[in-house]
Amino acid sequence: MQDVSILVLEDERAIAEMIEIILRKEGFLNITLCETVQEAKKKMETLVFDFYLLDIMLPDGSGLDMANMIREQSEAPIFFLTAKGSDADKLRGFMNGADDYITKPFNPLELVARVKVQLTRYVKKKDVPESHIFSCSRFTFDIDAAEVTVNGTKEIISGRLFHLLKYLCENAGQVLSKEQIYERVWGDCLFDDNTVMVHIRKLREKIEKKPGKPTCIITVRGIGYKLVGDVHS
Repeated sequence: MQDVSILVLEDERAIAEMIEIILRKEGFLNITLCETVQEAKKKMETLVFDFYLLDIMLPDGSGLDMANMIREQSEAPIFFLTAKGSDADKLRGFMNGADDYITKPFNPLELVARVKVQLTRYVKKKDVPESHIFSCSRFTFDIDAAEVTVNGTKEIISGRLFHLLKYLCENAGQVLSKEQIYERVWGDCLFDDNTVMVHIRKLREKIEKKPGKPTCIITVRGIGYKLVGDVHS
C-alpha cells in the first residue's frame, strides 16, 4: 500500500507532523498536509487521494462540509480526528460520510491500525471488478435477480427491503445512522425513525436465524445499524 495517497487536513501543525511521521514509519509515503479547507480543495484539483484524515474545526470552514464534498466525488475512506467527542458530534460525523471518528487525544498506534484496516478494504474493493452478488455467512444476495438465499432457500426481495439490503451490503462493517439510511433508501430528507426500524425488523425476519437476537444486522445504540460478518462481493 506504499502507493496510496493520503490527505491530512489539520490546522494544528504539531499534530499534523506527528501523524505524517507515524504514517511514514508504516510505509505510507504519499502524504499531503493541509491546514485550511481552501488549501485542501486546491490540492484536490490536481491530486487524487485514497484516504482523507480531517479535523472538524478549521480556520476557514468545517471538516464536515469538506467530507460532504469529498463523498460526492469519491468513495475513499474518510476519518475525522477531532476534539469534538460527544455522541451527537460522532453522529454528525457519520451522517456526513465518515468511515471512522477518532477523538483527541488519540493513541497513534490505534490510529495507524484503523487507517490500515480501512485502506486495505478500499484498495481491495478498487482492484476487484464490481460484482452484483453479495455473500455472507447467513445469506447470499443477488442484486440482478432481486433474490436473497438463506440456508438454501431462495426468496424474492423487492421494494424498500431490496434497496435497504443493498445499501447495507455495500457498506458492510460500517455504522450507518438511521438518518443516512432513510435519506439513501427513501430519498427524503424528512427523516422518519419508525419507518427505518420497521423495515430493519422485516429484513431481519428474512435473513436472521433469530430476528429477536440479530447477529447480521446489529443495532449500534444511539447511532443506527451495522451489517456485520464476512460480507464480500
